[in-house]
Amino acid sequence: MSRFPFRKVLIANRGEIACRVERTLRDLGLASVAVHHAVEAGAPHVRGADEAVELRGATPVAAHLDIEQIVAAALRTGAEAIHPGYGFLSENARFAAAANDAGLVFVGPEAETIRLMGDKISAREFARAQGVPVAPSVTPTGDPEAFRRDAEAIGFPLLIKAAAGGGGKGMSIVRSPAELGEAARIAIGEAERYFHDGRIYAETYVERPRHIEVQVAGDGKGRAIHLHERECSVQRRFQKIIEETPAANLPPALREEICDSAVRLAAAARYRNLGTVEFILAPDGRFFFLEMNTRLQVEHPVTEMVTGLDLVQLQLEIAAGLGLTLRQGDVRVAGHAIECRVCAENADNGFLPETGVVRLLEAPSRPWLRFENALEVGLKVTADFDPMLAKLVTYGHSRDEAIDRSIAALRELTLLGVRTNIDYLGRALDHPAFRAGDLHTGFVAEHAAALAPRTPAPGALHAALIAAALGFREFRALANDAPEPYASIGPWRN
Repeated sequence: MSRFPFRKVLIANRGEIACRVERTLRDLGLASVAVHHAVEAGAPHVRGADEAVELRGATPVAAHLDIEQIVAAALRTGAEAIHPGYGFLSENARFAAAANDAGLVFVGPEAETIRLMGDKISAREFARAQGVPVAPSVTPTGDPEAFRRDAEAIGFPLLIKAAAGGGGKGMSIVRSPAELGEAARIAIGEAERYFHDGRIYAETYVERPRHIEVQVAGDGKGRAIHLHERECSVQRRFQKIIEETPAANLPPALREEICDSAVRLAAAARYRNLGTVEFILAPDGRFFFLEMNTRLQVEHPVTEMVTGLDLVQLQLEIAAGLGLTLRQGDVRVAGHAIECRVCAENADNGFLPETGVVRLLEAPSRPWLRFENALEVGLKVTADFDPMLAKLVTYGHSRDEAIDRSIAALRELTLLGVRTNIDYLGRALDHPAFRAGDLHTGFVAEHAAALAPRTPAPGALHAALIAAALGFREFRALANDAPEPYASIGPWRN
């Protein structure tokens, strides 16, 4: 008999994360149901599932955000549980509640926990009540003059953020009182557009901060543990592109203090399932609660690489009511892991998203490497979804070895047909500041000139293309074979 009370799980997501969840479900002997819009009917995550359901919607994103349609699909296919992945509805309290109301197991925290921690303002107040450090902040009350006065009392620079936000939307840095009014107006507009919630707040902006997050797991009954920290400081547009664990140059005592704060917060919230508590770390060693992500993180594979754990399996076990099968002392870290997010974007032009069709895909394969993706030749990369295409995750016995292996793997990775940031990631990893662990959230901007592509010498590109073409056996055959009718005449033709 299976130890799980469910036998079939609908994955309310797509792309590489859906493929990732399917893999663990297969390993556990559980059936999977994929969902998709018509434009992705033949996608790898659809073919990899035991069943698939088409979602209807005016746009692909609208289809994946249709709570009622997804819950109905689960019930129609006989799925007993829903895994939300990340993005889309993964941190939507109404979705979690709708799943539970329909008698389905939601593989994530309770709806009330999502509401509490999903609202940045209430989450900050809850963290403060648990003794977790929180940066000084001010929330608008409808009185612009009072907001300005309170903000000035905190001091500049300030970071304006959306209360219901994430992903860098509705966020801006304000360095003087003169900028405050316009920045707040723009932030409110973005918050309403992206999250249908115009509430914002302003907090002290820490210059050159590191972004440190802690993976936590809780049983929903007040017991929680951490699975150690991750460094997520290399970002563009407030969005991560390189993550690693353990964090470089983090004093052991400070690491323990940050991880203990995360566990204290999760335990007090009676957090169930996996989540991530994020912190800003100042150069002077002070750290402040940033937010809590009530879902599986994009960068969870680096934690899996150094701990040997399957975090999706851990999610399913907790959701099944099996509780936390681990104690804090069971979680050990060995080695170092780095994740590079491969995105369809022009890193040389403001990281603007790119579209195209995958014409060639050749990925390296090593025992110490994972290439998490849902790519294949012929796949159309459109503007319908997030530009992240894949994740290259590399393990090393040391940080230096992980960096070297990551750079080598990026050089071997070939993806033609759409412009990506593959070369940029390699340059970032090889930068002296990255190798030294001198990281902060302004890393990309600070080293923009050094990270720009080098202009090749005249003729170098042509020579490289010719050399690459000659490396293909089919090309050499075409170049060396005699055309008809001479091939048929034979060698005496001359």
